Amino acid sequence: MRTTIDIPDEMYRALKSRAALESKTVKELILRGVKVTLEVRKPPKVRRLKFPLITSKRPGSLELDNKTIYDLIDFP
Repeated sequence: MRTTIDIPDEMYRALKSRAALESKTVKELILRGVKVTLEVRKPPKVRRLKFPLITSKRPGSLELDNKTIYDLIDFP
């Protein structure tokens, strides 16, 4: 389908320059932009924590230093 859009001169010059750098046509870049805009994005997965993260025989009295924490918990 054909359509007409008004692109400000400065933006069109930048678009044309980018197209030349990528060895693409202006049409290809516009269609890529439309495709990205229309893509359905999946919401990010929620990572749930299970408590307690660190078990203790005496809850509330656990004393940890940074080294122990890093040893007990897998950090990404």
